[in-house]
Amino acid sequence: MNEKRLLLIDGNSIINRAYFALPEMDNGEGLKTNAIYGFLTMMFKMIKEYKPTHISVAFDVKAPTFRHKEYKEYKAGRRKMDPELGMQFEPLKKLLDKMGIDRRELAGYEADDILGTLSKNGEDEGFKVFVVSGDRDAIQLASDDTTVLITKKGLSEIEAYDTAGVMERYELSPSQFIDLKGLMGDKSDNIPGVSGIGEKTGIKLLKEYGSVEGVIENVDKLTPKQREKFINEADQAIMSKELATIFRSVPIEYSSDDLIFGNIDKKACMDEFAVLKFNSLFSRLNELCDDDQEEEVEISIMELKDIESFVKAANFCEKLFIKVVEKKGNILEKKIHRTYLSIDGQTMYYIENDKIVELKEILESNDIKKIGFELKSDYIALKPYNININALYFDISIAEYIIDSKTATSYDIDIISNKYLYKKVMSREDLLGKGKSMKHFDEVEDELLNKYVSGIMTTVFGCVDQMRKKIDDDDMKFLFDSVEMPLIEVLGDMEYFGIYADKSVLDELGNELDNVIEKERAKIYELAGEEFNINSPKQLGVILFEKLELPIIKKTKTGYSTNAEVLEALSDKHPIIDMIGNYRSMVKLKSTYIDGIESVINPLDGRVHSSFNQTVATTGRISSTEPNMQNIPVRTEMGRNIRKIFVSEGDKKLVDADYSQVELRVLAHMSGDKNMIEAFESGEDIHKKTASQVFGVDLEDVTSELRSAAKAVNFGIIYGKSDFGLAKDLGISQQKAKEYIASYFEKYSCIKEFMDGIISDAEKTGYAKTMFNRRRYTPEIKSKNMIEKNRGKRAVMNAPIQGSAADIIKIAMVNVYRRLKQEGLKSKLILQVHDELILEAYPEELDIVESLLRVEMENAVDLKVNLDVDLNIGSSWYETK
Repeated sequence: MNEKRLLLIDGNSIINRAYFALPEMDNGEGLKTNAIYGFLTMMFKMIKEYKPTHISVAFDVKAPTFRHKEYKEYKAGRRKMDPELGMQFEPLKKLLDKMGIDRRELAGYEADDILGTLSKNGEDEGFKVFVVSGDRDAIQLASDDTTVLITKKGLSEIEAYDTAGVMERYELSPSQFIDLKGLMGDKSDNIPGVSGIGEKTGIKLLKEYGSVEGVIENVDKLTPKQREKFINEADQAIMSKELATIFRSVPIEYSSDDLIFGNIDKKACMDEFAVLKFNSLFSRLNELCDDDQEEEVEISIMELKDIESFVKAANFCEKLFIKVVEKKGNILEKKIHRTYLSIDGQTMYYIENDKIVELKEILESNDIKKIGFELKSDYIALKPYNININALYFDISIAEYIIDSKTATSYDIDIISNKYLYKKVMSREDLLGKGKSMKHFDEVEDELLNKYVSGIMTTVFGCVDQMRKKIDDDDMKFLFDSVEMPLIEVLGDMEYFGIYADKSVLDELGNELDNVIEKERAKIYELAGEEFNINSPKQLGVILFEKLELPIIKKTKTGYSTNAEVLEALSDKHPIIDMIGNYRSMVKLKSTYIDGIESVINPLDGRVHSSFNQTVATTGRISSTEPNMQNIPVRTEMGRNIRKIFVSEGDKKLVDADYSQVELRVLAHMSGDKNMIEAFESGEDIHKKTASQVFGVDLEDVTSELRSAAKAVNFGIIYGKSDFGLAKDLGISQQKAKEYIASYFEKYSCIKEFMDGIISDAEKTGYAKTMFNRRRYTPEIKSKNMIEKNRGKRAVMNAPIQGSAADIIKIAMVNVYRRLKQEGLKSKLILQVHDELILEAYPEELDIVESLLRVEMENAVDLKVNLDVDLNIGSSWYETK
């Protein structure tokens, strides 16, 4: 494209729009970033759409302009800039400088005037000009060669105006738009205009008389009311027009070459993006730089034929990169398409299909450190070949998870490469399309696959040392090396081995649920007086709010809301409400768990192989999918019955070990509160003890109701609940809940000091830490919005406790798994749910497994209070509970 295209941006207007359009953002170090982020995304969008050859951004200066001298009340009464917005200007300007983008400001003039001057000069020099602003004053700059782009609805929409566009929208020329502002005035700038003249009337007058001056000259032709206004306010109208006129001869010295776009200091920008936590913008910057950075280093990709030589070379190397690409198929089947390997980051070899068994020696070697991306998938893919990858040293997806678990929105390879290496590599989505995993590889040509994996390989080799340093600097070496990395093997084995599902029990529960659902449906129809689709919110809304005439709580675009919140509000209005709630829970139980579990039972072994996710929960907890074993309901008998499906195979038994009140024990340890420590050391029921102290009754007089209330307070403190939340949980007044919390903190004063300390530290750093230095970034805690801030407080109060408990169960898993291997036992660790571990044990190993499990779990970490484990044995998961 040879056409010269000039993009001009009103810096103050756009950053201001961005600030109010986007939710609060924080880089974790006290700097608000939402306005900078919004400005950059808007600018990137404009650059992509209009492809400018030249760019300039204009800013206002904190000094009076010629308009203030003409009219002292100009912009008077405008609200003072929020400090959270003010702090974002200099970082933005710094970034623009690093991006090689011209920026201008001049005392005595506004950004509008600079843009007006640059656009006029640009037109004279033959540029196609685009002016971006949130202020409609800029519309007067429109012409056949200048398009004014006005942001709407924050930053989400754009209105474009050239000469024809202004005429179409306002039936006026761009120059007459100045007159319209003179007539209407402008509240935001405190330009008075003519009282009572709005847009509609102003346009009508200008179409008839041409200008403000034309209206004044023809004052005798106006209506009596208008005539009076214009006679009294003629000088004010002319002054308003002058104030609204953008000055287009600002004395700025420059050459059009100064505005050339493209001289970006990419590394400096990427460094700044990393500081600002703008991970999602790395790829946008790469696009601007227009360089295929993934091709920068010459990567040699070849089939591995001389396996003997490669094995010898690998034994002399410190690290081995591995990435396995599978065909679709059963987890238990051999389905490797290709395995990619590299020992130097320069040459990548691939080996086809089952030939991987020839590399068993180096893959199982404890002397060669394995590095990669999402190594668990590689570990599991090799299991059917009787290959167990040993010495799993560094997985960059897990490293990034513990480095940036809050602000990272993705741990995909392109995000990591952009962040650490400033390089653009192919993403999984680029390769496969949205929502597809590597198991869809067979839809991709090998050439593209090679390109994708080479991007992974170069990123892994390039990131390991940087990430290693960051982990060590943040004192997370133990967390990464001794907890998270060993856990890959543990979870991989659990996923591959699975847990046996009894199909007959599943069918029986399914039939039972069908009967319950049918009975509930019949009762609902009877109360409604007709049959209808209970699952249809629209039809249900008609029944509840039109036929039964229940009070309308909330409406949506499509009709009445019938969500859970609405049903709760209506619970005492009609017996049909509770039945609908029960019906919904039964239907969800059937579809999610009965039908859901049935669909994932492996036909080859009758077991369920849930996927355990290590990099999802910001708390450090392990999650699971297909099915979600963590969320199997336990509060209702029907929900608890789901656990009957999961059984031990043959004559083996399930051994279930559950930490007793681990989070409260962590709280006692981290706070050092003597009263709570003594309660645990005495072996007393902690909730009963709390009830006795908080409610001022003797231990023997604590009722079950008081114990339940104390339990709610104990866990409410852990989860940072307010008096409002506690009142709702206990069904008591907010004042009473406030008294409970005050009494609790009076008895457990060290816990109050500990919680206050967590909040204070997080307000400075933007994060809270676990016992093992896992960080939970919570920028909301620095918010000026009290709702957001309180949400942040609750998160940081909970993070050290829940996060430490999550770390403890992971440490226990690793230790139990290692002991089972060391003892040469056949029994397997098969499931982790919240604070419990479940093993499938052979009868002859039951005693040693029980002992091993208790010892390793209770001694996972050294706390000021004992870690107690409740241990049960049964043929089904239900029996162990």
